[in-house]
Amino acid sequence: MRVANVAGRAAIVDGDLAFDLAEASGCRFGPTPQDVFDHWDEVREWASQIDWPAGSPSPGAALDPALCGPPSPTPRQVLAIGVNYASHAAEANLDLPQAPVVFTKFPSCLAGPTSEIPLPSDNVDWEVELVAVIGRQGTNIPAARAWDFVAGVTVGQDISERVVQTRPPVAQFSLGKSFPAFGTFGPTVVSVDELGDPDDIELRCWLNGELMQKSSTSDLIFTVPELLAYLSSIVTLYPGDILFTGTPSGVGGSQDPPRYLRPGDVLVSEIPDVARMENRCVANQGGVR
Repeated sequence: MRVANVAGRAAIVDGDLAFDLAEASGCRFGPTPQDVFDHWDEVREWASQIDWPAGSPSPGAALDPALCGPPSPTPRQVLAIGVNYASHAAEANLDLPQAPVVFTKFPSCLAGPTSEIPLPSDNVDWEVELVAVIGRQGTNIPAARAWDFVAGVTVGQDISERVVQTRPPVAQFSLGKSFPAFGTFGPTVVSVDELGDPDDIELRCWLNGELMQKSSTSDLIFTVPELLAYLSSIVTLYPGDILFTGTPSGVGGSQDPPRYLRPGDVLVSEIPDVARMENRCVANQGGVR
């Protein structure tokens, strides 16, 4: 199953068509994207009994990424992982972490797959990531069952202002990664059963047409199941929660010399057969303090 947030309403996506969830279900399910994740199992069971698109109870419309917002726009928690690809650790000259490096991105930074990204400084970096959306509440989730708690995955960008992120005396990862539109993701969340091997998912990022990042989640230091087991041993995970799982090598700060985003730059981020985003960078009048 594939779902999206179309103009603030939950939609089932089949091919290039989007079907309003509330209309198609005769209001059995609510209209908001959060309603999908709060009732993930029930929505999946209902949707599996319909022959999309011919058997849809309501007409579909062409899926327009420009109308799509973040697939889970109101999560209780946005969790993110740093230094979680061996290739990224190597390019940053960092030792492999012994436990997941965890921070949060504040929900106010979330944005959709075509949103503009305002740049508050000349030190803003890109980080393409696999984003997992939680579909079942869980505490102390066993790694062996962790994928059962995931509604689906999509592509995201953990945009990062490197000065704020690393400013002494104590790094401020959460602030440096939570400026407006620093958490673009979507447009579609794809359920785990459509992924083939969920532990070997390719992701790519282009800057102005130049391929900057290409890797697979098979290079993750801590897999998605390991992350969910670790996180849920400390915090309760709720439907709609978002997990940014880390970025592979190829970020701007590791270039020689460093290469950061500028107004007019276009980022394209993709997980093949799952989701593709295109975000343009624009000037921000506020700036970093």
